[in-house]
Amino acid sequence: MIKNYLLHMSVFLILVVITFGSIQNPYTTTYIDQLKGDAVTVTKMGDPLYDEISEKASKYEQPAIDAVVDRVWKAIPGYNGIKVDIDASYEKMKKHGQFDEQKIVFKETSPSVHLHDLPPAPIYKGNPEKSMVTLLVNVAWGNEYLPGMLKIMKEHNVKSTFFLDGSWVKNNPKLAKMILEEGHEIGNHAYSHPDLKKLSNARISEELQKTNAVIKATLDVTPKWFAPPSGSFRQDVVEIANQMNMGTILWTVDTVDWRKPEPHTMVQNVLKKIHPGAMVLMHPTSSSAAGLEQLILGIKSQGYQIGNVSQLLSEERLSFRVNIGDEKEKESANN
Repeated sequence: MIKNYLLHMSVFLILVVITFGSIQNPYTTTYIDQLKGDAVTVTKMGDPLYDEISEKASKYEQPAIDAVVDRVWKAIPGYNGIKVDIDASYEKMKKHGQFDEQKIVFKETSPSVHLHDLPPAPIYKGNPEKSMVTLLVNVAWGNEYLPGMLKIMKEHNVKSTFFLDGSWVKNNPKLAKMILEEGHEIGNHAYSHPDLKKLSNARISEELQKTNAVIKATLDVTPKWFAPPSGSFRQDVVEIANQMNMGTILWTVDTVDWRKPEPHTMVQNVLKKIHPGAMVLMHPTSSSAAGLEQLILGIKSQGYQIGNVSQLLSEERLSFRVNIGDEKEKESANN
């Protein structure tokens, strides 16, 4: 019995020593890694270069811009701010041991208020600090012009948002699939191109739901954005779309292409009104088809990127601008 007791005690003591050693042993991997990390931190903090980067970082910072409901322009998305990633910048500069503005690594900072935090409101434009423009193509007719417009967009690497009438999708599934296959975003344009302002809430819901259903069945896509036909709406329309997880999209620049203006004149009129965050309304018409390439080139020549609605309304920055006016292309802190 004494032997068994001694055996049990010996096993117990061995287990205690092993357990205690795994926690306190200064030579375990975890403890060594911690010491290494502390040493690196101390080395950085004691390096004049690290201190210089830290001191200068505030010069380059730009605060994030919150999304707001403007009295005139209604819902306006936020825009990410920028700040210096001090540790990543130090890693890029330490080899030469001196501060180099070209090696600063930036990271984005998020706004406190996002577009989805706002009460339901129509969206007319993107954030005015974002040098991007989007082309809104509302489709309920004009089939003959769509292939040519898609070809031009492809040649110039332009992705747009096509707002599709539900009945049009039902009658033209191949064209609808062609738009999607070309990489364009799909939006909801109601089912029968009605004046939504004059419809009951039940009819408004039906128009939007039927369109989402036929787009889902045909393209396996659920639209995030809704464009009221002819831009006619009331607040009920915006709120019903919001309940279906869709933002209501209007525009700031109109091609008025349904009046069949002379293409060159139409393009020049649009380019005079282009601004950061602009949403340009068009349709598959003869004027837009003939003037599209000139319009795209003109927008790009003014320094704007062209993206779809989701890209325009995202908070992501296009580039990092430092306070002295240089453009910094976005650079990952992982580089």
